Amino acid sequence: MRAHAGAARPCYADPMSGVRNLSKTAEARFWQGVEAAGRFFVGEADVQKALKKLVRHLDDEAIPYAIVGAMALNEYGYQRTTVDVDVLLTPEGLKAFKARALGRGYVEKFPGSRGVRDTKHGVDVDVVLTGTFPGDGRPKPVVFPDPAAAAQRGARVALLPLPALVELKLASGMTAPDRLRDLADVQELIRLQRLPRAFADELHAFVRDKYLELWQAVQGHRDE
Repeated sequence: MRAHAGAARPCYADPMSGVRNLSKTAEARFWQGVEAAGRFFVGEADVQKALKKLVRHLDDEAIPYAIVGAMALNEYGYQRTTVDVDVLLTPEGLKAFKARALGRGYVEKFPGSRGVRDTKHGVDVDVVLTGTFPGDGRPKPVVFPDPAAAAQRGARVALLPLPALVELKLASGMTAPDRLRDLADVQELIRLQRLPRAFADELHAFVRDKYLELWQAVQGHRDE
C-alpha cells in the first residue's frame, strides 16, 4: 500500500542491517517531550508559571475560583503533565476577571470565547462555569458548583474537595465518549491515594457504581 503524500514517517529501515531506525525528526520530538516533562516535574514549566500568575490575579481581585483539571490532580498527588490550566468560575467571576485582565497579560482565545490565553507564558486558561454540567454538557445530578461555597483554600491555591473533583470526573467520563481519560484519572487517584471502598459513600449516587467498578479494578492489580 502506498503511503499518503505528506504522511509522517517516524522510522526508516536500514537496508544493510534490517534495523528500523527513528528519523531525526521523530527523535528530536521525543527529546523535546522529555525536556518538557522534566521542566514540569520540577515546577518550571510555562503552565505552572501561568497557574501561579492566574491564582495571584484571582486572589488579588477577590474573585472566587477553584483550580480543576490536570493541575488539580497534581495538587492531590497524581503527577500528570498538561499544557493548559482549567479553572472554575461563576459567570460573574468570569465577567470580573475579563474586565480586569484582558489586555493586561491575557487575551481571549477568540472573540467572545470563555477561555483566555496567558500572553506572557503562551498558555491557555480554560474556564468552566458554575451551573454547567460535566461530560456531555446535558443536565444531570452532578453539576459544577459555586467555588465560593465549595472550594477549599490551601496555602497557595483553592481546590475543590477531592470527593467533588472525583464526582465531576466520573460524571464526565460516564457521559462523554471523548472524556474517558477522566475515568482513568479517577482510577489513578484511587491507586495513588489508596482511596477506600467507603469513599463511595461520599459521592453522589449518580456516580457511585462507577467509582466502585474502578475501585474493584484497582484492587485486582494492586501491588502486594
